[in-house]
Amino acid sequence: MKLKRKVVSSGCFLTTEKVRDLRSSLLNWFSENGRHDIPWKLKQDGNPPESGEAICPYSIWIAEVMLQQTQLKVVLPYWKKWMTTFPTVIDLANASEKEVLLVWQGLGYYSRARRIHETARQLSELLGHKDSLDPLVWPRDLETWISFPGIGRTTAGSILSSAFDFPAALLDGNVKRVLGRFTANPKPEEDSQVELWALSEQLLDRQNPRSFNQALMDLGAMVCKPRNPICSNCPWSGHCVVYSSNQVTHFPVKSAGKNLPLQVIGIGIVFNQAGQVLIDQRLNEGFLGGMWEFPGGKQEPNETIKETIERELREELAIEVKVGEQLITLEHKYSHKKLAFIVHLCEWISGEPKPLESQRFLWVQPSDLMDYPFPAANTKMISALHKFLQKGNFNDLPLGFSQ
Repeated sequence: MKLKRKVVSSGCFLTTEKVRDLRSSLLNWFSENGRHDIPWKLKQDGNPPESGEAICPYSIWIAEVMLQQTQLKVVLPYWKKWMTTFPTVIDLANASEKEVLLVWQGLGYYSRARRIHETARQLSELLGHKDSLDPLVWPRDLETWISFPGIGRTTAGSILSSAFDFPAALLDGNVKRVLGRFTANPKPEEDSQVELWALSEQLLDRQNPRSFNQALMDLGAMVCKPRNPICSNCPWSGHCVVYSSNQVTHFPVKSAGKNLPLQVIGIGIVFNQAGQVLIDQRLNEGFLGGMWEFPGGKQEPNETIKETIERELREELAIEVKVGEQLITLEHKYSHKKLAFIVHLCEWISGEPKPLESQRFLWVQPSDLMDYPFPAANTKMISALHKFLQKGNFNDLPLGFSQ
């Protein structure tokens, strides 16, 4: 017998009594099982806020942006380092972009860091000389938060409900999964935004929005997990359509996967006679804007990787190099493509470097490379280079200089 799925159309198919039962059961579960020790959800003294009590939204905002497409356990050490480096929004606003990107390095999606930095500057002007740790001087409406760079409806809703106990719904990845399974939603999440938002709005407990939103996110993170959900621990299992029909593993419905194109990238780690390495800074616009990197580019058809590196460095920096031995190969997958990096050690022969396709270039000591914000793939190259040099392999380089 084929299951007749209950499809959400407006989010209003739930009765008032059922909504009340769902809110109550979820909050009871959260009281006993929820994550009550998330540091950015606590007051400065380490205690949780009382119902209706406001806390400073700065640390919450930073964490929420970090959590976009990143798990909490990954974010936590980055957030701690961030809050130590930039303890207030004023400190952040006064920091340089390089300082911001260095602290962000490793989290990926670096445009998020630049948007945080721009928002900090806007907030600094908005707050003026007021105490930025006082929650009462911060904006408390959805429209203002959404107007800032990099803050959408979910991020704004989480900031407002967490900091001010404000009744704003949210729809992050965990919540989408919970609601998609709960209703046996027959469409992929990206095609169900209107329905899922309506349901999130309807379910929101407006008397306890802070606790309810956190409970809903915890339910997705701890019970209604992407794989192997623990339905026996779910307070909503008695109302869940896919659980009652034994089709939990079929939901949420995924969109058809797409094959990511593979590009081969030749990279040159170029040494000068002083033993310095050449790096350049990407333009601020576009993918990985503002990050530093080793020069190189995409391999063309019928081109050897050494020819690729020679051509790319000529086109990017107007220099001639001698391509030496291979240092490392690695693959890195982004949301829209896969890259295979083939990295060679190179010797600078001639030509004064010019940033033809970048902001600027620098010659730096290998030991100083980590003082600059690099994308994740480049940090692996740096690690390989340091290991190579630590073995005393200078004489093995195609450079003609010794340590």
